[in-house]
Amino acid sequence: MTTTGEDHTAALTGPWWWARRRSAVLDGSLALVSSVECAVEGFPFAGAAGVPVPAGMLFGAVAGSVLLFRRRWPIAVVLVSIAITPAQMGFLMGLVGLYTLAASELPRRIIGALAGMSMVGMLIVTYVRAHQGMVRGEMALGDWFVPFVSITTSLGMTAPPVLLGLYVGARRRLMESLRERADSLERELMLLAERAEERAEWARNEERTRIAREMHDVVAHRVSLMVVHAAALQAVARKDPEKAVKNASLVGDMGRQALTELREMLGVLRTGDGSVRGAGFGSERTQAVPLAAVGAAAAAAAAASRAAAEESGDGPCLDDLEELVGQSAAAGMVVDLSVEGKVRVYAAAVEQTAYRVVQEALTNVHKHAAGAKTRVRLAHRGAEIAMQVENGPPPEPGAASDARLPSGGNGLLGMQERVVGLGGVFVSGPTDAGGFRVSAVIPAGA
Repeated sequence: MTTTGEDHTAALTGPWWWARRRSAVLDGSLALVSSVECAVEGFPFAGAAGVPVPAGMLFGAVAGSVLLFRRRWPIAVVLVSIAITPAQMGFLMGLVGLYTLAASELPRRIIGALAGMSMVGMLIVTYVRAHQGMVRGEMALGDWFVPFVSITTSLGMTAPPVLLGLYVGARRRLMESLRERADSLERELMLLAERAEERAEWARNEERTRIAREMHDVVAHRVSLMVVHAAALQAVARKDPEKAVKNASLVGDMGRQALTELREMLGVLRTGDGSVRGAGFGSERTQAVPLAAVGAAAAAAAAASRAAAEESGDGPCLDDLEELVGQSAAAGMVVDLSVEGKVRVYAAAVEQTAYRVVQEALTNVHKHAAGAKTRVRLAHRGAEIAMQVENGPPPEPGAASDARLPSGGNGLLGMQERVVGLGGVFVSGPTDAGGFRVSAVIPAGA
């Protein structure tokens, strides 16, 4: 198994220029053997050169010890082996030096030049020695033997170590490349995992925000109407029992509708396979990140939530606007609904968003401008659908506070998030007449 990254860096524990201790031991052993070899070969060299034997042997031992630096300075080792070739020394140093040179990162032209010099030097020395042997009569063979022995010896001492070194060097570079690629992939996977976790957290936050908006729309509108009817019921209970009974019936119907919507919303959050589904609004777009299971699970759950909501068709639609306006009218609001353009069917997310915008706007009228005259306009256009809810000033200042309806301040923000999420435009603000206007435009193909 190869090491990568910090493990590979930690494995470089050798002394000086050696990567590992075993490499230092190997080079030391080879240098010792080469020194002994060159010292032994220095004995006949001293006799032939006419120098003292200890000096020749010392020269051989020093020259052979150069092999210790083969990893640090391979060119120097090869040059020393070429230099002592005429003295019939350093055969081991020549073989190991050529192998190390070929396996190094040096340019091929330098390797080829030094290998050629070594082969030529060996060829000349072998030819001269073989020719001298035949002249002295030590070998009685044909004239072909001298060049044959010279060429064979020079090739045998040069080609195998060079070819083996080239192979080992190429394999080493390949392993380094694979190790770097593995490091890069590991870092990339870590980044993907971090991004997947961020996307998963984002998907969870989006899902919580969406559910909070749905809960706000359902509870705020229904309960606001219930509170208004309860206040009216309290006011007319003794004076007009029939109207009180009617208001009580309306309160009960609205409570049951609120409970039904809440039950549906909470029920779809529980499925048999443990996944999470949405309950009606599908404007947000959630993307799953592959190669990270934790991120993909949450993001896919959010995407499935929206897809299931759009396919199921559960939740309010534009056909329910008349009933919505009628409930507000029954609570005492003077409200008028007008529809412009050719009525047609839109995507579930578009219809639900349009319904929720009108619903929340009417809820705000109940809270902040009870009794104000309100106008709801819905326009079907070619590439978009527009809606506007505008109310005038309340007939009696402070009438809205009599019902004691709480306000969390999230209604307008939720409407804006819904519309903008579908690529639409949302505008709200007070009118010159002292009322309030909510306008929204949603693309038909959102």
